[in-house]
Amino acid sequence: MDLEALPGAVAVVVVAVATLAIGTWGLRFSRTTSDFFVASRTVNPRLNASAIGGEYLSAASFLGIAGLVLTFGADMLWYPVGWTAGYLVLLVLVAAPLRRSGAYTLPDFAEARLGSRGVRHLCSVVVVAIGWLYLVPQFEGAGITLAAAIDAPRWVGPLVVGAVVLVNVSSGGMRSITFVQAFQYWLKLTALLVPVAVLLVIWAGDGAPRPVTPQDWSMPLLGDGAQGLYSTYSLILATFLGTMGLPHVVVRFYTNPDGRAARRTTLVVLALLGIFYVLPPLFAMLGRAYGAADADTLVLELPRLMTDGVLGDVLTGLVTAGAFAAFLSTSSGLAIAVSGVLTQDVTVRRLPDVTAFRVAAVIAVTVPLAASLALPDFGVARAVGLAFAVAASTFCPLLVLGIWWRGLTAAGAIAGLLVGGAGSVGAVAWTLADDASSGWFDVLLGQPAAWSVPVAVTAMVVVSRLTARTVPAHARRFMVRLHTPEALELDR
Repeated sequence: MDLEALPGAVAVVVVAVATLAIGTWGLRFSRTTSDFFVASRTVNPRLNASAIGGEYLSAASFLGIAGLVLTFGADMLWYPVGWTAGYLVLLVLVAAPLRRSGAYTLPDFAEARLGSRGVRHLCSVVVVAIGWLYLVPQFEGAGITLAAAIDAPRWVGPLVVGAVVLVNVSSGGMRSITFVQAFQYWLKLTALLVPVAVLLVIWAGDGAPRPVTPQDWSMPLLGDGAQGLYSTYSLILATFLGTMGLPHVVVRFYTNPDGRAARRTTLVVLALLGIFYVLPPLFAMLGRAYGAADADTLVLELPRLMTDGVLGDVLTGLVTAGAFAAFLSTSSGLAIAVSGVLTQDVTVRRLPDVTAFRVAAVIAVTVPLAASLALPDFGVARAVGLAFAVAASTFCPLLVLGIWWRGLTAAGAIAGLLVGGAGSVGAVAWTLADDASSGWFDVLLGQPAAWSVPVAVTAMVVVSRLTARTVPAHARRFMVRLHTPEALELDR
């Protein structure tokens, strides 16, 4: 290993060791099945918000946004805006009622609300599909990072991240991972904030060279006409509504003590994400000013592009540490969510609860790990965006209608999940298989949320109306539970 790769190697080792150490420390609190699934519903809002920020700020946030803005300009700012604003929708419509449902997972909620094992099984399939679609780009991003930082082969990053995640998730479950992810949020924030502050000072000292950009780089919605306008609005819809359907985000709200704490958690998350997302566009601006060319590794390479010597090495090590933490935290959250579903619907039938969870964790990690090794160049930011589109087209309608409309039936839910899931997953498959994008057909499939979400909602409503006699008998009582504050229940 040459000296130039040393800071990155040290950063990766330090983050991996710190992650395992914190996870091991948290292991002493993980004793029961509830600890493994939802940390016994005792996580306070500030800790939970930090943990949500840690798992939500993925490879697409840490590396992808800066690269997209560098390449495509201000249009790409809709990604961080949508990813943050999605929590506002979650706060208003879903957070507190979802916590009051008493469920462990999204399939749990669906079965409790609709009284249908069929809906539960279909939800389980969708959770696993979204989780694996989201995990593959995390592993690929790890390969890109280690290749850029220490010149390692592309397969090393996925294997290292997969091994660390598997050890932490299988050993301590949700209780242990909560502490790890909270630490990793603050590490990622520091890993961007300190370097960008130093680099801005250097930029100002260099006489502030202006970014060399095309005329329309900083002017959203120009240059692509109607297709560009459609893609932008479809992207906004996917990111706004997809957040509430991401399994690793939703499962976090089950760990709050009550509905009020779930709302407070969401408010803190909005603040934490807002602070973080100010930083990646600054890297893009500096990259333009200094002629950076590689969008995928912009954040990792910019410090050495702007300064050399010890300072450049230290800043490079810091951003590498943050990037590695991004892969670990998001992958851990996704692995927990997928493991919980696999445990309840597959492995627990044959094994004790905790053992079943650990077996499920192995499956949850190894399948997308193998896919990332077999499918290099998957496209980190694009794959994550498509995962949001699938989540928005499936679980968003199910949660909103299930929480706010008593008339939803099991048949309606299945119809909406099948229509929205088939449409969005089909669009994802087409987009990933066909890189040549031309014409409206490719645009509609490249950003499916604008049509797949309304189609899913329509299918749920229409089929529920046609099967109105099958509305569960307990629906009214269950919805009263969702919307009654816990303090009122205690007073009774």
